[in-house]
Amino acid sequence: MNIQTSKHPLTGRKVALMFCGAFATIIGANVALIYSAFGTFPGLETRQPYVEAQSFEKRRIAQERLSWVSSLSYENNKVVLKLTEAGGATVVVSEMKMRVGKATGHQSDQNLTLEFNGKVYTADIDLPAGNWQGQIRTTALDGTDFRRTFPLLIENKVK
Repeated sequence: MNIQTSKHPLTGRKVALMFCGAFATIIGANVALIYSAFGTFPGLETRQPYVEAQSFEKRRIAQERLSWVSSLSYENNKVVLKLTEAGGATVVVSEMKMRVGKATGHQSDQNLTLEFNGKVYTADIDLPAGNWQGQIRTTALDGTDFRRTFPLLIENKVK
C-alpha cells in the first residue's frame, strides 16, 4: 500500500481560514444588499404612521360604505381614473388629487389635479416605462375621505 502525502497538508489553521473567508463573503454580500435597499426605498407610507393609524379603521369603514369602484390606467400620455358607484353611475367630486411616483422612492413624484370629462378623470403626464404608483385622494359629497393606491406598470413602447 502506497500512501502519498502532500507537500502542504490540510491543517486546522487552513480550515479555520477557509471557514472565516466563506462567512466574510456571505456577510459582505448581505451588507452590500442591505445598504442598497435602505438607500433606494425609505419604507414610509406616511410621515406620521402612529397618528394615521389612530383613525385608520374608522376611515376604512367609512370609505367602504361609499361602495365606490375605481380603476387607474395609463393611455396616450394620460392617467385615466374611472370612479363609479356600485350601481355603475359615475362618481362626481369637486376635486380629485393624485400623486404619481415610482413605487420604490420619492424622487420622481409628481402631484396632479385630475380633470373630469363627464365619464372619467384624466391628467396629462409623460411617464417612462417602469413600475409606478398612483395615489388618489378626494372627498365625497357627504364629507367622507376617499384614498386609494394603484400600481401602474408601464411597458416599453415597441415601435
